[in-house]
Amino acid sequence: MTSIDPHVTTFENFTYNRPDIQAVTEEFNRLLNAFEGAANAQAQTEALERINALRKRFSSMYSLCYVRHTADTRDSFYEAENRYFDETLPAFEALNDRLYRALLASPFRGALEERFGKHLFTLAELALRTFKPEILGDLQEENTLSSEYTRLKATAVIEFDGQTYNLSSLTPLEQSDNRDTRRRAAAARWAFFAQHGDRFDEIFDRMVFIRHQIAQKLGAPNFVSVGYARMRRSDYTPEMVAGFRQQIRQLIVPIASELYERQRRRLGLEHLYYYDEDYLFPTGNPRPVGSPQDIIGSAAQMYRELSPETDTFFQHMLQAHLLDLVNRDGKATGGYCTYIAAYEAPFIFSNFNGTSGDVDVLTHEAGHAFQVWSSRHFDLEEYHWPSSEAAEIHSMSMEFFAWPWMPLFFGEQAEKYRFMHLASAIRFLPYAAAVDEFQHIVYENPGLTPQQRKDVWRRLEAIYLPHRDYADNAFLLAGGFWQKQSHIYNSPFYYIDYALAQICAFQFWKRSREDRANAWADYVRLCCAGGSQPFLALVRLANLRSPFDDGCVPSVIGEIRRYLDSVDDTAF
Repeated sequence: MTSIDPHVTTFENFTYNRPDIQAVTEEFNRLLNAFEGAANAQAQTEALERINALRKRFSSMYSLCYVRHTADTRDSFYEAENRYFDETLPAFEALNDRLYRALLASPFRGALEERFGKHLFTLAELALRTFKPEILGDLQEENTLSSEYTRLKATAVIEFDGQTYNLSSLTPLEQSDNRDTRRRAAAARWAFFAQHGDRFDEIFDRMVFIRHQIAQKLGAPNFVSVGYARMRRSDYTPEMVAGFRQQIRQLIVPIASELYERQRRRLGLEHLYYYDEDYLFPTGNPRPVGSPQDIIGSAAQMYRELSPETDTFFQHMLQAHLLDLVNRDGKATGGYCTYIAAYEAPFIFSNFNGTSGDVDVLTHEAGHAFQVWSSRHFDLEEYHWPSSEAAEIHSMSMEFFAWPWMPLFFGEQAEKYRFMHLASAIRFLPYAAAVDEFQHIVYENPGLTPQQRKDVWRRLEAIYLPHRDYADNAFLLAGGFWQKQSHIYNSPFYYIDYALAQICAFQFWKRSREDRANAWADYVRLCCAGGSQPFLALVRLANLRSPFDDGCVPSVIGEIRRYLDSVDDTAF
């Protein structure tokens, strides 16, 4: 066991100081003037390094505030601090806009590219497509609406069979062995969304209006191109994404439908309803063995045995208390990984609820955390994280690299978990494509009413999720399912990134079964590259095939299908 380092600063002792945006602006402008007035490349480089240090201090305080706010949305201090950042982040973005303009105008660009890499300038060009001072107020309102959506979901208090649940803690009941319990628990979840449906509609309606207005002020016909620029997509287009969605429709939807039918037969049901979808086996879904602390202990053993790099990384996460994993009242829903640069500290946030998702989210977010830990050597904040479709390769692939250690988490149900994990990954792809196409339609047609948007969602469900049956749930039959998906509200155009990354992660799954050492070496190299290159360049760096290439999807799906077909799932 790795010894405890007494010099490690724990998360509780990370110091939060609200950054004074006026003082930050004055210092930023002083340093930027020095950058623009520099007589040579060395002087510009030094000025840029000082600017980066200032930006790192600001972003670190924002990340620290975000973690502490989402850890307890009822904490009035961090609620106020979060509102402060909602208001001031656009002003900070305006400062970055000035920096990017100065970078692109630099007479010493060649020397700066040699020092910091060419991708910085690509990112600067993308950033300039997403900001003008005229949209400051719009960005503030967009941030406020995003926070309201997150807060609204976190306030859920759901009464069920004499007990009180939030959206996270209700999940185990939705996977109950008792079908009636599953049905009623699902109905209780969606009753919350129906109860607040008008407010969910109002928030998103306003978001679409604001984002379209932002796009028009930036000179774009609609928000699609702005959304792509925000996502830092520099080497592929909406047309390429549409082609990728078509591959999913043609190649993945039929396999997913077969898996749902296989599940129906396995469960002995005449009909598979929406509340049955997450209950995969008649003997129940695999559940982790032991307490949350046991899961963390198993993860520590796994990362110790996986590689020296992951051992060092995970021991630091434990010693610095950089994991907040257990669900509790007032805690925001979901899971994420963020990075507090001032402390070189990844932070993993989740809501353990006793399901296999506890292991999924831990390995997934640990993939993100290991990547940013491996990329902390970069001076530039732009390079700590890659664009999100590349970042999701790290997380989804880590889930598969963890497979040999699943007996630690699931005991005799390890193979049952692996089958479920891989089958669920296939079943996820059509949903991800539906979410993406939904967003394209919404932002290309910003005048749609809330009900028209729901009609669009129902039409897409018929294409991508033809198996789905909502029984008599009026809210879902009216097209409300998408309102649970926080990415649609808070991170427009994010969701297809999971599908692109999943195809890359499938390649790592296949390669790790053939030559684990070389696959792992490519994975570590990918993590160390951070965001220093665009998506397709990073894919090549990892010796992976682009998901956009003809034949890429079939090349991995065939192997996955053979594996799934080889498993006697009726024995579980």
